[in-house]
Amino acid sequence: MDFYTKLLAAIERNDSLLCIGLDPDPDYLPSRYASRENPVLAFNRYIIEVTADLACAYKPNIAFYEALGPRGLEILQHTIEAIPSNIPVILDAKRGDIGSTARAYAKAAFEVLKADAVTLNPYLGYDSLAPFLAYEGKGLFILCHTSNPGARDFQTCLIEGKPLYLKVAEWATRLSRNIGLVVGATYPEAIRAVREAAPNAWLLIPGIGAQKGDLKAALEAGFNGQGSGVIVNVSRSIIYADDPRKAAEDFRKRINEIRKVGRLKSPLLPSKHRLILELYDAHCVRFGQFTLASGKVSPIYIDLRLLASLPGLLKKVASAYIEMLRPLKLDLIAAVPYAALPIGTAVALEMNIPLIYPRKEAKTYGTARKIEGLYQEGQQVAVLDDLITTGESKLKAIHLLEEAGLVVKDVVVLIDREQGGREYLERRGYRVHSFIGLGEMLDVLVKHSRISPAEKDRILSALSQT
Repeated sequence: MDFYTKLLAAIERNDSLLCIGLDPDPDYLPSRYASRENPVLAFNRYIIEVTADLACAYKPNIAFYEALGPRGLEILQHTIEAIPSNIPVILDAKRGDIGSTARAYAKAAFEVLKADAVTLNPYLGYDSLAPFLAYEGKGLFILCHTSNPGARDFQTCLIEGKPLYLKVAEWATRLSRNIGLVVGATYPEAIRAVREAAPNAWLLIPGIGAQKGDLKAALEAGFNGQGSGVIVNVSRSIIYADDPRKAAEDFRKRINEIRKVGRLKSPLLPSKHRLILELYDAHCVRFGQFTLASGKVSPIYIDLRLLASLPGLLKKVASAYIEMLRPLKLDLIAAVPYAALPIGTAVALEMNIPLIYPRKEAKTYGTARKIEGLYQEGQQVAVLDDLITTGESKLKAIHLLEEAGLVVKDVVVLIDREQGGREYLERRGYRVHSFIGLGEMLDVLVKHSRISPAEKDRILSALSQT
């Protein structure tokens, strides 16, 4: 069973988003354990025994075991063995090192200690995470915005117009669906920003209890719209409480009260805004200096060809097209090669409507067709493309379709670059439907700290000159 399958099962079974940190300090153990042969292990077993039906996960911090000397890792291993097999174990190790060392760390975490997940430091980049990613089904929680006061020293520094911790969130969650993010409850505004940047990621939230994080603010910022998507870690306030079970029950109850309200709330972002951010995060929207098919030089490049390799995002984009197509009267859809072909296929499958496409190049072999697919003269067809700039490429495709006796009234695109293409086609009698305008896209990217206001102004200024 992989980490997230085990986690979801434990959440449902125990009705809990509470993760209990097993961070034993011999100086704080109850006096009754002093006479035990192995006081730390006996203490840990007691905590697990009285809270196993209240937790969705346990998180031992490896530092507390290393501090015990040669026996420490043995105690950690026995502690993990004492945790019921249907409750996941997150090893809090915050590892991050070069490839060969990372491989040893990964082996220790997953093969020796048999943890289900581990916390990692992304500072050394991808190759420091790759050995952990190689363990299929294991959970990786990347340090994003930590709960300590010093988090502001580096994590909020601006990189290309956005805080470093958001760059980490965007980068890390593109690597694997098994990656979650660590965001401290002491910074609820950071949790909200991370949730917007990574709407589908699981967030591990420390800082509740002894660090005085605001539970309500943290959860409201971190929930994914269905009252889930977060794991709340509490350590000292439970394990050192006079009655650890009661403390765990109280935390679970408080979390669930907030969670119940969270389930009733609408998703965090409007669907259009979420799609814009996901397109940006997937590098379908890039900034720099690019030459377009029209020959114009542009400060922004929109590449929806990448969607063919991103089936989840392709499905969301197809849903946007379907929303625009449903009110239209049509018999067929015609996708303009090449970016619109995978989009058109996804739309055709979902709507159960035939797809054709006008060829970009003349075919000199076989049937020598200019239009691929089955169609009849007089059928009404909507033209699909990824975006519209000048409208010239759309007009070429329309002329091929009309020469074949098809009727074209509507052109449907995801993005209007707002550079005159809509007006160009509408003057020729065609209706243009777009889901996102470039100005709106830039506004959303600024609002959610993907680009700076100055960068937006620079882009608009450059576009006005082309």
